Amino acid sequence: MNSQIRENQISQNGHLIIGGVDSVELAHQYGTPLVVYDVEKIRQQIRAFKQIFEEENVDYAISYASKAFSAIAMYQVANEEGAYTDVVSAGELYTALKANFPMKKVSFHGNNKSRKELEMAVENRVGKIIIDNFHEIDLLSEILKEKNSEIDVMLRITPGISAHTHEYDQTGQVDSKFGFDLESGQAEEALQKVLKNSRMHMLGIHAHIGSQIFELNGFQMAAEKLMEIANDWREKYNYTAKIINVGGGFGIKYVQSDHPLKPEEFVKAIVKTIKEKAQEFDFPIPEIDIEPGRSIVGPAGYNLYTVGSRKDVQGLKPYVMVDGGMGDNIRPALYQAKYETVLASDPRAKATETVRIAGKYCESGDILVENQALPSTKPGDILAMLDTGAYGYSMASNYNRNPRSAVVFAENGRASLVIKRETLDNLISLDRFYE
Repeated sequence: MNSQIRENQISQNGHLIIGGVDSVELAHQYGTPLVVYDVEKIRQQIRAFKQIFEEENVDYAISYASKAFSAIAMYQVANEEGAYTDVVSAGELYTALKANFPMKKVSFHGNNKSRKELEMAVENRVGKIIIDNFHEIDLLSEILKEKNSEIDVMLRITPGISAHTHEYDQTGQVDSKFGFDLESGQAEEALQKVLKNSRMHMLGIHAHIGSQIFELNGFQMAAEKLMEIANDWREKYNYTAKIINVGGGFGIKYVQSDHPLKPEEFVKAIVKTIKEKAQEFDFPIPEIDIEPGRSIVGPAGYNLYTVGSRKDVQGLKPYVMVDGGMGDNIRPALYQAKYETVLASDPRAKATETVRIAGKYCESGDILVENQALPSTKPGDILAMLDTGAYGYSMASNYNRNPRSAVVFAENGRASLVIKRETLDNLISLDRFYE
């Protein structure tokens, strides 16, 4: 049986259980492709992060990174667990608003926020805006003056630290589209501009070095660098940072060959480093913020698919086709991301062949799993892909004019439809005849 599945996730009839609910029954009730979240796993990870901070006796904020998966139901769960959230668009902010998520616990990110987005953030009094560039400083300054308003801000910097991860997941190196460069003096120039603006309240410094990171070293280096910057700015500008935000990017286990640390181990290392630097600099220990997304929702998510056709060519690996693909999970095509898949009706069944799991989209690159050991399958079987909770639905598309999947939350044996499946009418709802 797949090592990521525990015995208590198997029902009496041998089916995979998600959140106490039979996955095969979920597929039959809601149709496939289907995204299912085990809500208790989400809660457990947020609580595990909180426990570390509480044990370390520091001020903190666990800010769920919405881009991993944004939905009204997700904001509800995050709020119930006392988490904050960060958003990167008007759409994510609007969703959080509709979920009645406390705006004071929202951070607004983004490297090219529009005037309308910033106006929306100011009007709804979000907790803080993470400023990314000089254009944004000027734009926000104009808006605050027009609206006779004030707001808390932080500066995102690029600390010159490259995470050991996929090229597209690296965000902390000097050559990045994100944040103020440190070495060139951009960050100091930005600080001075913000400090001169009485409508902006400078809370602290933010950095995010990348995503799906397995090593502590990058986070320790980032924490050290941020504290060194904070100390330097205190000496030069008499400014004391109240918050150090080290971002997120804690890696998770997707396949057998992945050996990540527990996400909370990264937090332990970050807190330890910041405490040590604070003592060294005689600097008041700041609030420590993190922005996990993938590590909160990734392992909690499952994609259910129905097997359709099959292609066998002698001497080649067979193709097993499913009714989803790159439209509901673009990551294998975009990042060469790897996943593991099991037969939902019998996860313990002995594998008899290695196949490629291929999607239904009209692209040769629409391969969800390149090498998957499976028992013999037939049309109508349900496959469950593991650890799909992050960046699957949020990056989903209508390519080939396929409707996006439904999303179900499962907890304590109860399933709840939290996002309806798109219909064919939904697909053309914005179309207009040419006149």
